[in-house]
Amino acid sequence: MTTTLITGANKGLGYETARRLIAAGHTVYLGARNAERGATAAAELGARFVQLDVTNDASVASAVAVIDAEGGLDVLVNNAGIEVRSPEGGIIGAAELTADVLREVFETNVFGLVRVTHAFLPLLERSAAPVVVNVSSGLASLARAGQGYPGAAYPASKTAVNMLTVQFANAFPLMRINAVEPGYTATDLNRHAGTQTVEQGAEIIVRMAQLGPDGPTGGYFDAAGRLPW
Repeated sequence: MTTTLITGANKGLGYETARRLIAAGHTVYLGARNAERGATAAAELGARFVQLDVTNDASVASAVAVIDAEGGLDVLVNNAGIEVRSPEGGIIGAAELTADVLREVFETNVFGLVRVTHAFLPLLERSAAPVVVNVSSGLASLARAGQGYPGAAYPASKTAVNMLTVQFANAFPLMRINAVEPGYTATDLNRHAGTQTVEQGAEIIVRMAQLGPDGPTGGYFDAAGRLPW
């Protein structure tokens, strides 16, 4: 049986991805920073809860120990992500961007992804078919940059995620490591302004989480196929 960890999975895309992968036969660890919300979500889904704050070394190490003791890991879905808005609730563009805002976004979206991936690599390397799915964004594409979204920190963080995806894939050729774009999905991240449902958004995450050893690696995909970098 395939064992999967999804970070930031107590709601939104992570929750729906967990639901779908459990239905597909995966044993799913639902990672969440908030223990009460995470445990409640896991109980609803029939998942296993593991407390996991991607910004905290000790929390990540504890999660590794739990999953290792219970049998190991085959699939890692790096889903946890944030966007930071102004005190008035507005999107922070380049003119208003500060180093503190950029640091806060990167701490979860980039450094957190690296922290979690690095920590779980020894478990993934023991799997017969290891897979890593990095939840990116269409806003990460440099080829499509400047197409309407005024925010600066979030797209920059996801562009970094894309580059890290390629470098991890190059470093670990026996793993299937890809970045995915769920689409503009209604979640707390965008205050539910997205035009897609979480069911639609989770489609590409679920698909790439089930790749076999002959699947693509080092790619950037949405539900329709490869995306331009």
